[in-house]
Amino acid sequence: MRKAWLIVIIVAGVCFSFLALLVIGTYSAAASLFGGGGAVGLAPGAVPAAYQSLVERYGTMCPAISPPLLAAQLYQESGWDPNARSGVGAEGIAQFMPDTWAAHGIDAKGDGKPNVWDPADAIPSAAAYDCQLAQDVKSVPGDNTDNMLAAYNAGAYAVIQAQGVPPYSETQGYVKSIRTLAQSFSAPVGRVPPTQQAAGAIEFAQSRLGTPYLWGGTGTAADNGRFDCSGLTQAAYQSVGIELPRVANDQWNAGPHPGRNELLPGDLVFFATDLKDPRSIHHVGIYVGGGYMIDAPHTGASIRFDPIDIPDYIGATRVTQAGAQALPTPSPSH
Repeated sequence: MRKAWLIVIIVAGVCFSFLALLVIGTYSAAASLFGGGGAVGLAPGAVPAAYQSLVERYGTMCPAISPPLLAAQLYQESGWDPNARSGVGAEGIAQFMPDTWAAHGIDAKGDGKPNVWDPADAIPSAAAYDCQLAQDVKSVPGDNTDNMLAAYNAGAYAVIQAQGVPPYSETQGYVKSIRTLAQSFSAPVGRVPPTQQAAGAIEFAQSRLGTPYLWGGTGTAADNGRFDCSGLTQAAYQSVGIELPRVANDQWNAGPHPGRNELLPGDLVFFATDLKDPRSIHHVGIYVGGGYMIDAPHTGASIRFDPIDIPDYIGATRVTQAGAQALPTPSPSH
């Protein structure tokens, strides 16, 4: 019996060593194999299916916007919640203030009345408002899209007076956030560049292999160093200086989305109940190469290696510092 257990231990050790080498080898090769690239259109699964056609159609209303940019604005404003109401009175999926809606809301649905609570009206209205602002600041020097976003935040007059993005930290932060978030909604063209922090995140996750799962665990002393799935990924990237949100579906937009055949060690891999709706993401792990991830699976299990090619795989995110910083603050409902 002891001989049988010895064989199991040796085989397990070989497997772990192989995976460790696979991680190191794949990651080392990544920097030379993967270059940069632009983006066209929406990444598959990035926008909830209920709103994808609206974003694709109205995101091309004028040259200053694109479907990914419009998606980034809607996500930033409401997190795709058509019933969102802010503390200052902004309403709907596009978070229009009542006065702004009265001036710029359109009846795109064609039922006789613009409805701020109906995405079929609110999303086209948001695109039309963006395009109007782009027109208002078209004579201002600099990038028209940046100036349009600044006008959305601070008003067209402020942009015209400043002859560009005004020197307000809130406005400059808004422009940067939307531009960065747009990358997470964009379908990559070519290769998505690797991030140097990924190796450190993997090292952290590897050091926790065998740790028992804890629902809601974030690895604190009170949790006895235990994690749930998103607690592990959050802590892994926190160890290399990147702050991710606490919940898995909020981590989805922390960077661009590489295709399945372009995954690199360190990418976050996600699993959902509805493959057309990222809001239904229920699990996340850290990809290590060879079709495997490190994850905290469920109650009764421990942090371990698991295959990613299962039916509820929705996609991956290549975490970036800028992407994580651009994420909106999660709502209390999250």
